[in-house]
Amino acid sequence: MQTGMHTDTERCVRAVQSKDARFDGWFFTAVLTTGIYCRPSCPVVPPKPGNMTFYPSAAACQQAGFRACKRCRPDTSPGSPEWNRRADLTARAMRLIADGVVDREGVPGLASRLGYSTRQVERQLLAELGAGPLALARAQRAQTARLLIETTPLPMADIAFAAGFSSIRTFNDTVREVYALSPSELRTRAPRNRRAATAVPGVEEWRDGAYRRTLRLPYGHGIVALTPNPDHIACRLTLSDLRDLTVAISRCRRLLDLDADPTAIDDQLRADPLLAPLVDKAPGRRVPRTVDEAEFAVRAVLGQQVSTAAARTHAARLVTAHGDPVDDPEGGLTHLFPSTEALAAVDPETLAMPRTRRTTFTTLVAHLADGSVNPGVESDWAETRARLLALPGFGPWTADVIAMRALGDPDAFLPTDLGIRRAAAELGLPSTPAALTARAAAWRPWRAYAVQYLWATDDHPINFLPV
Repeated sequence: MQTGMHTDTERCVRAVQSKDARFDGWFFTAVLTTGIYCRPSCPVVPPKPGNMTFYPSAAACQQAGFRACKRCRPDTSPGSPEWNRRADLTARAMRLIADGVVDREGVPGLASRLGYSTRQVERQLLAELGAGPLALARAQRAQTARLLIETTPLPMADIAFAAGFSSIRTFNDTVREVYALSPSELRTRAPRNRRAATAVPGVEEWRDGAYRRTLRLPYGHGIVALTPNPDHIACRLTLSDLRDLTVAISRCRRLLDLDADPTAIDDQLRADPLLAPLVDKAPGRRVPRTVDEAEFAVRAVLGQQVSTAAARTHAARLVTAHGDPVDDPEGGLTHLFPSTEALAAVDPETLAMPRTRRTTFTTLVAHLADGSVNPGVESDWAETRARLLALPGFGPWTADVIAMRALGDPDAFLPTDLGIRRAAAELGLPSTPAALTARAAAWRPWRAYAVQYLWATDDHPINFLPV
């Protein structure tokens, strides 16, 4: 290996396509179609070679206007080992920048320590690393700030000055420019123990390596803890009535889609050359379903046109106000999700949502309560989907996500979903709904599983287990 590897395009492309972590820090991959930059070992599907360009440093990527990938976090990639084995001007400068000399003494102080003029130092670093000393120091400050934001409870003002920023304004502007998120948004996105991305507080949580939630069952209620292990899912149930044991196990198996045939599914999806790399990378993906079909339908409406966090907040308010309390000595579960009868009795004026979505919500729960819409396992998929589409405020996305995760239709498809369209465009699949639907005909009857493979290319927190 040698400095300047970023100029060897063919070699860099091979390293990216093989996801070789040995090249992390030697060069960085900027993706022209997304405006982000990654380390060579980034776990997402590699972009097309024509969409890649390569830089020698994170600072050079940032200076060129690219943002750090939220999946592989290239800004935290270790520095090139060149700086440890070399004794020339560039290596000495990089060691001093890492030691904070530019933050303390400025570029003139750096140049003075190196015994060169400021102009000579800047010219050499630009030639070899694509960025001058200020940009390199700025990238380091941004990385330090991100680390402190995500792993400490320090106030933002303290973080700004601890990371070497001269003002809060500069700190805010730099973080926004480098990560496309404000400091507070970075902190909100950081993984939190005991919180999964979509978990409704009081009903669900992540605790001690397990997904835990409350269950509404025929004879009473229960709490389940599901722990992922390399070769199985450990299930621990606490039931108020043992007669519910069989149905509780059945619902947990359904939640995890454990009765699917991943071999048959993957064999068909792998026949598409553009899907094959996704399948080969993580074979056996399942469709996350639900333990309560009516609950999922309600949550799908709460999530219409809002962020994951906002949907979780709406659901948490309903749980606190209308859910049945439960006792959980082992954790933070407090309620069952409200029954459809309880939700049907809610005063619409108490719902903190736009009037049109309020109408959608109240209409849905009324139909769920009287049985005219039934998303249960016994329902006819096509008929129930048609009844959902007839309700005010229900478009194809909402009906299809309910069909996929509540009804259990293995062929449900979401061609209008933004994440699906973005993944399709990146892979070279058609990205318009009509064209993508036509292409997806070859994936039938397993299009719901193709959705999971496409969704998994995104860096949304829902794709990661909490720490």
